Amino acid sequence: MVEPVRIRGDFERAVIGAIEAGLPLVARPYADIAERLGVDEERVIETLAVLQREGAIRRMGVIVRHHELGYRANGMVVWDVPDDEVGRIGRLFGDAPFVTLSYRRPRRPPQWRYNLFTMIHGRTRAHVVEMVERLAGMVPDRSFPHEILFSGRRFKQRGARYAGGAVVSPPQRTGDRALTRRETK
Repeated sequence: MVEPVRIRGDFERAVIGAIEAGLPLVARPYADIAERLGVDEERVIETLAVLQREGAIRRMGVIVRHHELGYRANGMVVWDVPDDEVGRIGRLFGDAPFVTLSYRRPRRPPQWRYNLFTMIHGRTRAHVVEMVERLAGMVPDRSFPHEILFSGRRFKQRGARYAGGAVVSPPQRTGDRALTRRETK
């Protein structure tokens, strides 16, 4: 287990508290936060940079609520790619405009042979399958065994939570209880 990074002072805690529920949806979110904290925008930006550099904040990103945007089919595609090609193929697939995530994970033989994961959101399952076929066609004369794991239900999406000045990671879900399989090759 990774030791949590301790936050140094009250101002750092205040900045983290201000971003924890998400950035304000305004043209200059850091200026908005700075105004609420009684400092200038640059101080907020510099503080966030230091917190990231020191590991207190691992990354900042956007959480898109796909369902609300009409994307009802979410497919995690797992691929069995030769280990010496997984970096190149992962980058190639990740560059596709319809792939929202592309990352490598260790194999867990004999039960789990897959080492590349890509996420595709579509309005229908048929659309996701079509996008998977497009990915598979991006590597001429090659075929990588894969499966599409469709979501069976939604879980609450949220960013990291912080408590008592320590980073608290969101709970990890294991297994495939919320997934359904569709064999594709």
